[in-house]
Amino acid sequence: MTWYIARAGGLTALVLLTVTVCLGLALSLRAQSPRWPRFAIEDVHRFAGTLTGVFIVLHGAALLLDGYLPFSLRDLLVPGIAPYRPLWTALGVVSAELLVALALANRYRSRLGYRFWRRTHYLNFAVWAGAVVHGLTAGTDTGTPWAVGLYIACISSVVLLVSARLWPGSSPAASGSRAV
Repeated sequence: MTWYIARAGGLTALVLLTVTVCLGLALSLRAQSPRWPRFAIEDVHRFAGTLTGVFIVLHGAALLLDGYLPFSLRDLLVPGIAPYRPLWTALGVVSAELLVALALANRYRSRLGYRFWRRTHYLNFAVWAGAVVHGLTAGTDTGTPWAVGLYIACISSVVLLVSARLWPGSSPAASGSRAV
């Protein structure tokens, strides 16, 4: 049972992380509508980020409790020493730890200054990419059709929004508000 919880927790965390990144990109594109004003998008963005953390903890806790391939707390905190696919598990550990650091930077945003916070916030793309690669390389469901579809949906969503953000003339300063 714990292995199923670990897998479901990891995949759910990836989906939630993707939603969080996509909402952040939508905010950077100044997306809004009467049904979804900016403050609502910001609130859902924050909540999705928090839920991502909850499911990462669930993923790790289930791995700690799993009897088939038990992970120690040290395996989950120190990159590269896990017994299962050490390199790819390390990528997940580093991504999770970087996410914790970014959550702390978010928490103390007003003390850190906007410019520093904004620059560190870009590291969320590295967290997301690391989580995707971790799932693709360490995940046991990677080859199943539904998981392939899930990864394609996550990757294409972020790539589409990053492309929209980087497209000439799509920056908020150049184009003003965008409707959702």
